[in-house]
Amino acid sequence: MANEAQSAQTRDDRPHMLGFFRSFLKSRIGVAIALVFLGLIALAFASADVTGNGFGGIAGGDRAAKVGSSRVGTAELGKALTNAFEQERQKQPGLTMKQFLDAGGMETVLTGLTDRLAMAEWGRDHGLMAGDRLIDSEITKIPAFQGPDGKFSQTAYEQLLAQRGLSDKDVRKDLGQGLLARQTLLPAAFGAQMADESVQRYAALLTEKRVGTIVSVPSLAFAPASPPDANTLNSFYNANKGRYMQPERRAIRYVVVDEASVPATAAPTEAEIAQRYKLNTAVYAPSEQRSVTQVIVPTEAAAKALAAEVGNGGSLDNAARTKGLVASKLADQTRDTLANQTSRAVSDAAFAAASGALATPAKSGLGWHVIKVDAVKRNPGKTLDQARGEIVQAMTLEKRRAALSDLAARVEQEIDNGTGLADIAKTLNLTVATTPAVTADGSVFGKPGEKVAADIAPLVQAAFAMEREGEAQLAEIKPGEKFAIYDVGQLTAATPAPLDLIKGAVARDWAVQQGAAKAKAASDKILAALNKGTSLADALKLAGAPLPAPQQVDLPRQALTQMQGNVPAPLALLFAMAKGSNKRLEGPNNGGWYVVSLKEIVLGQVKRGDPVFKETARSFAQDAGSEYAEQLRVAIRKEVGVERNEAGVRAVRDQLTGAGNQ
Repeated sequence: MANEAQSAQTRDDRPHMLGFFRSFLKSRIGVAIALVFLGLIALAFASADVTGNGFGGIAGGDRAAKVGSSRVGTAELGKALTNAFEQERQKQPGLTMKQFLDAGGMETVLTGLTDRLAMAEWGRDHGLMAGDRLIDSEITKIPAFQGPDGKFSQTAYEQLLAQRGLSDKDVRKDLGQGLLARQTLLPAAFGAQMADESVQRYAALLTEKRVGTIVSVPSLAFAPASPPDANTLNSFYNANKGRYMQPERRAIRYVVVDEASVPATAAPTEAEIAQRYKLNTAVYAPSEQRSVTQVIVPTEAAAKALAAEVGNGGSLDNAARTKGLVASKLADQTRDTLANQTSRAVSDAAFAAASGALATPAKSGLGWHVIKVDAVKRNPGKTLDQARGEIVQAMTLEKRRAALSDLAARVEQEIDNGTGLADIAKTLNLTVATTPAVTADGSVFGKPGEKVAADIAPLVQAAFAMEREGEAQLAEIKPGEKFAIYDVGQLTAATPAPLDLIKGAVARDWAVQQGAAKAKAASDKILAALNKGTSLADALKLAGAPLPAPQQVDLPRQALTQMQGNVPAPLALLFAMAKGSNKRLEGPNNGGWYVVSLKEIVLGQVKRGDPVFKETARSFAQDAGSEYAEQLRVAIRKEVGVERNEAGVRAVRDQLTGAGNQ
């Protein structure tokens, strides 16, 4: 059946929003996974600034739910919802909080919070715990808390917590609950299996073949022969304007400011260069790094025996393996970093040995270390004269970036004082550029497939959050290197596309509507005839209009898998029907009907050694484990006791959507 012609920019595609979020909610283990990992939503630190303010003392009380002897506060719920929403909005720039909540955001987040709390309480009552050291380990793994060297940074940790309105206690509580939930749920799912007989029977269904016919009864086959007159077309258009809505679009005016926009800065003085060299003595001083292989054994005697077996040219790794030991490699270690990981004695021994040689066995808190030096990197260091060029280059760049930062601060002050974009650009001797009209996802209106320039893309979401035109804003494009000053030059609200531009699509929609009732009646006649045993050819004659040729289907079920979720609805129906049956299915957008007939089902022959059997067994094992975990989650929730405070939940929703201010 021909698909209904329509302009991509004139139809409302909002039902497709939150597709990923909805699919996550519908997954059988979705809630269980959510409660284990919801903490990562609160700690993702990829969303907009969330302060968590504004949830104290709201109507309905400060309790969203009671879980055993604990509770979920309205402030906690509001913060978790806001963080989850901001993350989803990064994928869906035009998403509103109301749409997010209507799609199930409230239920999933609140269920996650209450179930995590129930897991934590149940776990503590049954001897489970998440100690401080385990939580510390989880914190150090979060990339957002790592410094430029890739290691945990206390400064970065404290700054990000302050930006998000979280405390160290919040983070530790969040991670601790998640760890307890994992300790509870994952063992329940581990090692689950299904009986081979069940797997074999289901695998046979996966390899079955179905033979049948799909008849298309399109509405257009019954449409009036003559096109609609102007009055009819105009009336149909006015009655169905919602079909032809064009999205809201905005033209963004902007100037980009980078280092080239900053006046030349003074070159570093000799005193400044010398001071920088002095501050970085450790960088320019001679240094040595060593890569080593080590094996740790419990006693000095064992260490000496292993070292003697390896000798000077042997393989420490091979020798360790023969004894059931595992060698580990430590790359590019300084004397201090190696000492921090082992002990000072071990580090001194490793740095006393020659490259390729074994070090004298030495002891740490873990045992006795047998170390082989794999490689040595020596850095001779640099004198002030040798380092001068790179110091000048670095300091010049720093001065230019500092000047750029000062300029951004002055621009922000001008904006706060009400200065417009054009005046600011004139002061900076820059030219204002304007994007074409763009939609909320950055697409250029009227030009399918075209997007705004990558540099400007970060401005789109903020521009669509502005309430009116001409309000200048400042945004960082590349941290420390480039920022933009921008406003909305023209705001065009969502409106129906003018009839003159879409007459063809509207006329076709009218024709489809006119023929829809007759198409349904024709499909009824065909279905009734087939159910009485009439041949397909004779049944089609009852339609009263020429129809497309029936589609013969002879496919294995694996063909549906290869379609990767894009299985046509009539084909999906055919694989869900009983042998010898006939079914009718309505097509999308009033476009017509399908009559599906299933003639034969040929079951596959599967042996227990076949790849499809093994794959099915793995899939069943995952499903069974997920089901066990889900049942345990529900049982724990019931045993601990979860009671929602609907007034508090409603109050949080109203505050997030602004309903309480209306």
